[in-house]
Amino acid sequence: VELDEEPPHSLNEEALDAALTVALMLHATPVDEVQVMRKIVIDGSNTSGFQRTSLIATGGYVDVDGKRVPIQTVCLEEDAARKIGGSRFTVVYRLDRMGIPLVEIATAPVINSPREAGRVAEALGHIIMATGKAKTELGAIRQDINLSIRGGSPTEIKGIQRLGLLPKVVRNEVRRQIKLLEMSNELARRGVDEGFEAPIKDVSDVFGGTRCKVIKRALEGGGRALAVRLRGFAGLLGLELAPGYRFGTELAERAVFWSGVGGIFHTDEMPSAGISEREVAELRRRMDAGEMDAVAIVADDPERATDALRAVVDRCREAVRGIPADTRMADDAGVTHYMRPRPGAARIYPETDIPPVRVTPERVGETRARLPELPSERVRRLVSEFGINERLARGLLFSPYEGLFEEIAKTTKVSPLVIAVALTETIQSLRREGARVENITHSQVRELFRLIDGGVTAKEAIPAVLRWLAEHPGATALAAVERLGFKAISMDELESIVGKAIADNVKLVRDRGLRAVGPIIGIVMRKVRGKVDGRLVRETVERKIGEVIGNPSAR
Repeated sequence: VELDEEPPHSLNEEALDAALTVALMLHATPVDEVQVMRKIVIDGSNTSGFQRTSLIATGGYVDVDGKRVPIQTVCLEEDAARKIGGSRFTVVYRLDRMGIPLVEIATAPVINSPREAGRVAEALGHIIMATGKAKTELGAIRQDINLSIRGGSPTEIKGIQRLGLLPKVVRNEVRRQIKLLEMSNELARRGVDEGFEAPIKDVSDVFGGTRCKVIKRALEGGGRALAVRLRGFAGLLGLELAPGYRFGTELAERAVFWSGVGGIFHTDEMPSAGISEREVAELRRRMDAGEMDAVAIVADDPERATDALRAVVDRCREAVRGIPADTRMADDAGVTHYMRPRPGAARIYPETDIPPVRVTPERVGETRARLPELPSERVRRLVSEFGINERLARGLLFSPYEGLFEEIAKTTKVSPLVIAVALTETIQSLRREGARVENITHSQVRELFRLIDGGVTAKEAIPAVLRWLAEHPGATALAAVERLGFKAISMDELESIVGKAIADNVKLVRDRGLRAVGPIIGIVMRKVRGKVDGRLVRETVERKIGEVIGNPSAR
């Protein structure tokens, strides 16, 4: 639904079947009737102002490392538009993702460690990928975490896209919450209560001749510098809650969210940014700030600055209580940032414009009869059918290439081990090196292995060819082979290269005999790598050296 006047559409039947498939693979019980619900969304990411969701099943489980993790619900909902840009008071969304069906799986609160969180997310991802209905690119599977520690409040962390980041996010968030509890205890020790007075004052004249560019620009533009005293918070605004993330950062995020200001200054980090010691001293005097007090400043339009400082005070009052219940998002370093307040349950209610859908026993039975292999079953089959090890099988399972692996292994004579290593370890290695492996298409990979199967190039060329394809979107594998000079050489050429390498190193061969095979292979491979199979090189070198040391006249 892209327009306000466009009515919502009925449930997508294929999406409902996919959700039922996931539910049954998780041993959950489907509902008898799917009722579409809608929740109010006010951030602009849904053009109609609503996001729709449906409960599909309840009461399942997934087994992870010998532990049974209960599944509370399986839901089907629509994705929102994605943010692609914006300015201070504008957000730009792209509609290409809006309305795409999402299957949401909620686990029970029984996960007790960062590692376990990662393992459970991996297991659920395997099940979703096994349906064959899921997208495979980054962001198609996203993890949300609801996390709390003893003495705290539930915190929701949204949209973690990289599975490997999840344990780090959990560790950093636990650290943040522990630090917040410690800060609450310190505030209690200092005698700070939740109702502390926090007067907001105009201190523009303190900064009349300031060298701080931000404050100076705001004042010259007609803004004002406002300040608030935070009783008992001296030293706490600079407290590091997570790597590179301080309590002052958290205050700034609240201020920006609720007012749209660019940020805040506070006395735990002054003098700095052009603010002088004299200005700090006068600021503290004007705000009647004692040794144990902090002062926060915002320079902006007076109304926005007031809203910003009120948000700062509200967050500080929450700090007295301990850990606030909010919704956060994680950055690439695994540190969480304030996103919005946690929504209440009252915002979701039945969607009156979409009729409910009956889930008949016949439909459930048909879906159950078509269930794909469970991930554990698929791993065992890949190991037994293709002779690869369990580690590679698991790597294929949680990659975009598992189906492609089976296709290539069945339609070519290339070793399944070579194919599996290329599609897991080689791709991962290239990604770590910064190659844009997402540019490599299935058709390019398929063509590359057909070239290897046909003797056009050798398996040793795989890493270089894949790297080249990542850098040249749309190119063919044959073009990569030709451009890199990896077209296979003939047996006669190989024999000639091996013969020359032996002749150039005849003393080495005479002295070491068959122990010279390794060094000679190294010399040959420098010339033929990617152009001939390494096994054939070894066989040729061994045979040629055998001929030499077995021929007295060659000595």
